[in-house]
Amino acid sequence: MPQSCLAAALALIMSIVALPARAQAPGADVDERPDPAVVCHVGVYRLDDGSWVDVAPLANKGLRWRRLDGTTARMLLGAQGHWVSTLGSTTRVEGPQPQLGSCEEGRMVFEGKTGRRLSQDVRDTTFVGQGGTLLHGRLILPVGEGPVPIMVEVHGSEGANALDFNAFQRFAPASGVGVFVYAKRGSGGSEGRYTQDFHVLAEDAAAAVVEARRLAGSRAGRFGLHGSSQGGWVAPLAASLTRVDFVIVGFGLAYGALAEDRDQVMLDLKGKGWGADILAQAREITDVTGAFIASHGEVGFAHLEAMRAKYRTQPWFADIKGEFTGFLLTTPNEQIIAMAPVLDAGTSWDYDPLPVLSHLNTPMLWIQAKDDLGAPPDATRQRLIDLAGQGRPITLLEYPNTDHGIVRFETAPDGKRTSIGYASGYYQAVLDWAKKGRLDGAYGDGQILAEGPS
Repeated sequence: MPQSCLAAALALIMSIVALPARAQAPGADVDERPDPAVVCHVGVYRLDDGSWVDVAPLANKGLRWRRLDGTTARMLLGAQGHWVSTLGSTTRVEGPQPQLGSCEEGRMVFEGKTGRRLSQDVRDTTFVGQGGTLLHGRLILPVGEGPVPIMVEVHGSEGANALDFNAFQRFAPASGVGVFVYAKRGSGGSEGRYTQDFHVLAEDAAAAVVEARRLAGSRAGRFGLHGSSQGGWVAPLAASLTRVDFVIVGFGLAYGALAEDRDQVMLDLKGKGWGADILAQAREITDVTGAFIASHGEVGFAHLEAMRAKYRTQPWFADIKGEFTGFLLTTPNEQIIAMAPVLDAGTSWDYDPLPVLSHLNTPMLWIQAKDDLGAPPDATRQRLIDLAGQGRPITLLEYPNTDHGIVRFETAPDGKRTSIGYASGYYQAVLDWAKKGRLDGAYGDGQILAEGPS
C-alpha cells in the first residue's frame, strides 16, 4: 500500500479526548450557533436572595439554566409564552419552572423570587496565537474597580465557539472571578484550522494568558488556567510556557490519548461482563491499534488484518469500542483511507503529560468523575496520588456517581446514561481554587484523594 495512504490512515481519529459521542468527527460542531429566537435572554440573573441563575444558549433550540448547586434544566418556550423546563438532559418536566420576561426587561422569576440580568464588564479583543494566528477573545470581569482572580478558559475537544457556549464566562464573574474566554482556532471567526495538536493549543492558551493580563491591567489579581476534558492536557502544558498562579483541570487525563482509547476498550468490555482473560486478549488488540495510530500509519494495515482475522469470530469482538479501536477493527481499509482527509485533526497521540506534571510548580486542582466513561479515571487517579506524594502541588477532588463533565446521571435498562445535573459542590470548588488556591470545607460529596504541598 502506498506510503501516502498509510500516513493518511492516521486520520481515523474519530473524536479524541473524552467526547461522549465517540463517533462524531473532530470539530463537527464548529459551525453551531445559538438559537437566534431566544438568544436575547442569555445572561446571569441575580435573584432577590443574592443567588444567581445562569441562562445559557443551546445550539439547536432553546436555553439551559443552571445554578451554583449543580441543578440544571433545558428551557423551551411553550404555548402563550410559557417556559417549560425539563430536568437535566431528560425530557421530563420536573423541578423548578423559571419564567423569563421580555428581552428588554431582562427579568426572571425563579421559585417565587425575582431576578434581574446582571451587567458585566466585558472587553472584546483579538490577539495573536501560535504561528501568528489571530484569535478572538473576551475578558469578563465582576463590576467594580479592585483586583480580582481571573481564569483563562481552555477548550475541550469541541469545535464550538466558546464565546457563544462557555458558561463560566457569565456565572464566574457573578461570583467574583473574572474569566477570559476565546474562540478556538477555526471557530467563532478565529483564524486557522481546527486542531487537536496539544502543543499548538497550549501556545494559544499561553498567548491568551498574556492578552488577558494586558486587558485586565490593574484589575488583575490571581491568574490561572481552567481546562476541561482535552483541556486537561493543554492547560498544564500552557502553564509550563507562561507564568500563572494556578491550574484547574476538570475531567481530564494524566495519561496520553492512546491510554484513553485502551482504558475505554477495557471499560466497555468490563461493562459487558467479560473477564480478565478477555481483557488480556483485547489488550493485544489495543497495542496494535495504538501502534498504528502513533506511527502515523507507518505500521501499516498488516497487523490490523491479523487482529481482525484472529479475533473477529469471538463473541466479545463486537463489544470493543474505545476512541478509535472499534472503528479500526470494523471499518474497511479503503473506507478508512477515504475518510482520512475529513477526520485528520493532528491529534498529539504521542504526548505524555508526566514530564510536565512532574516539574510544574504551579498549584493544580484536578476534579474527576469516578464513573467517567469518556475519560476512565483509574490510571489518572493513581498517577496524581503518586505525584502529590512526591511533593507535587496537586490536589485531587473526585465525585462519586458522576460521568464526564462531573454530571450526575440516571441509567436506563439498556445501560444508556442521561445527565440529570452537575455534582453539588463542583462549581464552588472551581471558584474557591481560583480565589484562594485551596479548598475549604465540604464540596457536596466530593472526596479529596490527594493533597500535595501548596
